[in-house]
Amino acid sequence: MVLESVINAVFQVFLFSVIPFIWWFFSARKEQSFLTWLGLQKPVIENKGNYFLWFVFIIILLFVPLTTISYFYLDTSTLATNRFTGLGFSALIPALFHSIVQTGLSEELLFRGFLMKRFMHKFGFQMGNIMQSLLFGILHGLLMFSFIPFGVVVLVVIATAFVGYLLGWINERKSNGSILTSWAIHSIVNLIAAFMAMFNIL
Repeated sequence: MVLESVINAVFQVFLFSVIPFIWWFFSARKEQSFLTWLGLQKPVIENKGNYFLWFVFIIILLFVPLTTISYFYLDTSTLATNRFTGLGFSALIPALFHSIVQTGLSEELLFRGFLMKRFMHKFGFQMGNIMQSLLFGILHGLLMFSFIPFGVVVLVVIATAFVGYLLGWINERKSNGSILTSWAIHSIVNLIAAFMAMFNIL
């Protein structure tokens, strides 16, 4: 399970980075390094207290609606964390790779790193953030479209688009464009969900 999790995580990061890398190579490699271009750099934080409050507030704001939707409307067997159900600490390393690398890093590279920054460059912050968050929500809805009712799909799209918007906002407004902030938040929320599955909470 550990080896499979590592392979899956590395493969997904590679897969989600291919198009951004090709785009960067032909458009921006002479101006910026690939990682800087994506925002994978140390955040510049002007007010650490304010930043910390927003960081914690967004984790809570993301966790509550997503957990509520999962509990009331989704069959837990359809969730990515289902494979950790009841395994306890034996699933710790796979859960870490799944939460931090496979989903957290790969999705932040693609959505807040690549798509949002390209959309912002073209349409400005507000429209760029809305566009990437809608795509983020729609992708999650499409992944569940075939096995949950349409009304629940809409809820998933709205909730995950809201998540995407907040992650984009805190990166650009509180972290000077660094996606490390959204990666950390995304990973923490995923880890909480994985731990709940591991120990059969809810």
